[in-house]
Amino acid sequence: MPNHEFYMDLALSNAQAMKGQTDPNPLVGSVIVNDNRIVGVGSHLKAGEPHAEIHALRMAGELARGGTIYVTLEPCSHFGRTGPCALAIIEAGIQKAVIATLDPNPLVAGNGVKMLEDAGIEVVIGIRREESRRLNEVFNKFIVEKQPFVTLKAASTLDGKIATHALDSKWITSEEARTDVHQLRSENMAILVGVGTVIEDDPSLTARIPNGRNPLRIVMDSKLRIPLQSKVATDGLADTWIFTSQQYDRQKKTELERLGAIVIETSGKERVDLDDLLQYLGNHSISSLFIEGGGTVNAAFLEKGAIDKVVLYFAPKLIGGKQAPTFLEGSGFELMKDAVELDHGEFTKIGKDFKFTGYPRKKGEDS
Repeated sequence: MPNHEFYMDLALSNAQAMKGQTDPNPLVGSVIVNDNRIVGVGSHLKAGEPHAEIHALRMAGELARGGTIYVTLEPCSHFGRTGPCALAIIEAGIQKAVIATLDPNPLVAGNGVKMLEDAGIEVVIGIRREESRRLNEVFNKFIVEKQPFVTLKAASTLDGKIATHALDSKWITSEEARTDVHQLRSENMAILVGVGTVIEDDPSLTARIPNGRNPLRIVMDSKLRIPLQSKVATDGLADTWIFTSQQYDRQKKTELERLGAIVIETSGKERVDLDDLLQYLGNHSISSLFIEGGGTVNAAFLEKGAIDKVVLYFAPKLIGGKQAPTFLEGSGFELMKDAVELDHGEFTKIGKDFKFTGYPRKKGEDS
């Protein structure tokens, strides 16, 4: 007989399938079981549309009465663009609710569970808790801190080089690895590079995969050196926001805005102020930011402690050369004890390359 983990794994799979479609809302999956039969399944498809529990309840119909509902995130208890799922579960006659984790949203945060328990529904919490939290790492940060979850991506040789000393960088990694990067672009709301990357490579910064979503393109450009003919300024494939400092070129700003770009002035006198940038994105409901910058941009975010996740692709190649750029430049840390440690590290093989995923340990966190 299938157990709680079996059904919750199915709910998690349903939620995972919608990655990149629901933001800034969480990924949620739901399964309804009655008399050892799955009678309803659902996923949250898009912000503003019915939640996973509602889809599952609609599929189950009267078969939901007396059944058990599995949900990857605590059912909501408040009225927003949709009604409270906890109330719909109660009205459907569900007898038991198995929930992976509580919702960190202050509007919910245990209230959904309380509604269910007050209605006499048995509630079990914690089945696949960590899997659910990792699935919604973006939402969990954004809903509490109102700032985007920041992922740093880089592709390098085994000796850490992102190009030769002559700045030749195409291609370091395999086609399979590059396809994986485009999938990550599609899953994030915004992608960020420095102006140097735009000048050197003239990238499109789009997600070139079937049914992929092009992220909002963000360029850090303290003096507005971005070429007016660059793809991000002219191709119209996605919106482009350019963050600048107090030293920006006024005439260039007018020309860029005429092309359709949005130029945002930060408080930095000579450089883009990262706090202003992240706050601006949060205020505009950008819940996830994917950084594909060069070594200087990457280091600026890392040294500020603004990176939540690191995704590194290593090609089995060696370039060498003191002048060959690396994916982390800047001033670096003076003492080894100050080096950023990466927790929960995982290596996977993609084509000929190796993909590493890890999470920078924040100051004060235990290992």
